[in-house]
This record gives sequence, C-alpha cells and structure tokens, in this order.
Amino acid sequence: MKTQDVPQQRQTTTTTTTTDATGTITEFTPGSAIVLKESNGPVRYRVGKTVTYVTRSGRVLDPGTVTTRVKAGVPVRVHYAGTGDNMVVDRVILDQD
Repeated sequence: MKTQDVPQQRQTTTTTTTTDATGTITEFTPGSAIVLKESNGPVRYRVGKTVTYVTRSGRVLDPGTVTTRVKAGVPVRVHYAGTGDNMVVDRVILDQD
C-alpha cells in the first residue's frame, strides 16, 4: 500500500494592537473623524463604523446624546487600533458622567 503526501494547511494569524489616548476634542465629525489636542500636539483619528460612546462610569450614550455631549472642548479617552493615518477609534470615553 502506497502512502500519499497530504499538503499541510497554513494558518495565518493577524494581531491587532489596541491603544488608548487621552486629550481634549478640538474637532469632531460624527462617523468620520475626531481630533484630540494631546500633550504632543493635535492627533487625528478615524471614527470606526461601530464606535461606542460612553461616560466615565460606563453608561453608553445614545446617538442623540452623542451629538450634544461629544464636541470641541470636552476631555476624552479614545480606544483605537492602527498607526499613522490608519488609527481607527472604536470607543470614546467622556471624562465626565
């Protein structure tokens, strides 16, 4: 009986690193971008399609509240993935309740 070589399947793993950044909003375009004034200057982030906006205590904001509370001058922390021009935010945490 002859044995046959079976090709090995290769598995690819992609690792995504997420990071937090803190600053004050200088520009905000819902569904598009958020610019934060950080200690090293302004930084522009893309807003992901599934971004969640929450208060410091973890309460999720509804879309109507986002338009009134997420604006220039508000201190926030953003949770994002990517680097350079590809930093995409998936969570914005307001530094207030």
